[in-house]
Amino acid sequence: MGEWFAENGLLLGLAGLDGLSYAALVFMVAVGLNLVFGVLRIVNVAHGSLFAIGAYAAASIGLFFAARGLPPAAGFAALLLGAALVGGLLGPVIERLVLRRVYGQEEVLQLLVTFALFMILEDVQKLVWGVQPVSQDAPLKALGTVEVPFGDDTIPFTVYQLFVLPGVALATLIGLAWFLRRTLTGRVIVAVTTDKEAATAMGIDAAKVTLLTFTFGAALAALGGALASPTTSLVPGIGASTIVLSFAVVATAGLGQIEGAALTSLLIGLGRSAAVYFAPELEVVVPYLIMVAVLLVRPQGLFGVVETRRV
Repeated sequence: MGEWFAENGLLLGLAGLDGLSYAALVFMVAVGLNLVFGVLRIVNVAHGSLFAIGAYAAASIGLFFAARGLPPAAGFAALLLGAALVGGLLGPVIERLVLRRVYGQEEVLQLLVTFALFMILEDVQKLVWGVQPVSQDAPLKALGTVEVPFGDDTIPFTVYQLFVLPGVALATLIGLAWFLRRTLTGRVIVAVTTDKEAATAMGIDAAKVTLLTFTFGAALAALGGALASPTTSLVPGIGASTIVLSFAVVATAGLGQIEGAALTSLLIGLGRSAAVYFAPELEVVVPYLIMVAVLLVRPQGLFGVVETRRV
């Protein structure tokens, strides 16, 4: 065992750093999906398309800024602007025109509607951005790399992936927990999540709460895509792979669990990253093996609670 660690120590450290940055991106999408389900009680398959469109929008704005000769640091403004545009424009439109029509309907119908919306948005991406890879790495280059000490050696790693991605994810987790528990608007959202009928009877406008929540969840998904855009080439299908992995995180953590989604994202991110370096043939299945192992022991998820269902 000691010899194995001596030979593979650097790979192990690199897998840990990659897993941390990947987990941060997955969490941004999964927490928005969790938040939307908690209030709307709809498993939104189209959430992955918001991730992809947010990534494309941020990359396009970043390329526009670069073509105008703006400094690389302007790429960070492009990330925020892309996420804000997608969340603020698409979020309310989708909630008002599509999801509001299927509230209270059978789960199968809701899944079919959101899946149809997902397919439409996937084609919209191809119409707008084509099928060729789109890339924009100005924020990555602007911050450079840093040498991370690991044992007697060091691992070169980008500052963006080491500090920015985990930092934004951590700030999102803390800020969202504070918002839901310490602010009036957050408590209203929690009230609607707990019992929509009782909250409505007390005078809470549930329609406005659902619109606000979905818009915020859409913005989180778009922000996750925007943050991912400097680290990879964007191609059709990134939304599908992201939403499937996010569902694995949400199911493993338990629906409606924000802190649980963070820990589960870390677990799945590290597991997937370890597979990339030590068992590449298992890269795709490792997150789902973790999910299956958890659900066999705790069907409600690691942090979920058993709920009684009213009939």
